[in-house]
Amino acid sequence: MSLVVPVILGSVRSDRQGLRAARFAIGELERRGIEAPLVDPAELKLPLLDRMYKEYPKGEAPAVLEDLATLYRRADAFLVVSAEYNHAIPPALSNTLDHFLEEYSWRPSGIVCYSAGQYGGVRAAMQLRAMMAELGASSIPSLLPIPRIGKALDEAGAAQDEWLPKAAKRFLDELVWYAEALRAQRAKGTPY
Repeated sequence: MSLVVPVILGSVRSDRQGLRAARFAIGELERRGIEAPLVDPAELKLPLLDRMYKEYPKGEAPAVLEDLATLYRRADAFLVVSAEYNHAIPPALSNTLDHFLEEYSWRPSGIVCYSAGQYGGVRAAMQLRAMMAELGASSIPSLLPIPRIGKALDEAGAAQDEWLPKAAKRFLDELVWYAEALRAQRAKGTPY
């Protein structure tokens, strides 16, 4: 049975570069035979968080949240694509993630971060690590930072630098290892 790894994009800006990184990640995951649906806040148009999915009476959550909950329950891992806004994660990403909790539990996450500059969004990734751990989807030790994203990836998500597919392979090898290990453990039951 192949893995399911939703790719959660963090930016809703009209000229966002993160879509390049998401397309690249999806392509790399799909080449491995992994189902990698895009979770795009620009398309979802989630309201600012008022109620979490779990706070709705059963069957009364908005359809968009119900669909995401169904996807997240099928997930073996999550891959989060984050920009860096003022050294922090984008507000749309935080809002998208915060609508759920239990659906993330006992599943690893991988963080792809990017920026227009040389640091590749790693300062935001450090905050995102703490957030993902709190949600129950602790991040794997490695990151996949993409500096100078406008030059590293074209609009379709094709790598323009040869280092990037090599780095992605190693990063995804690690994410898959954790996903398979935790899937096996979830099948035996969870601590609580």
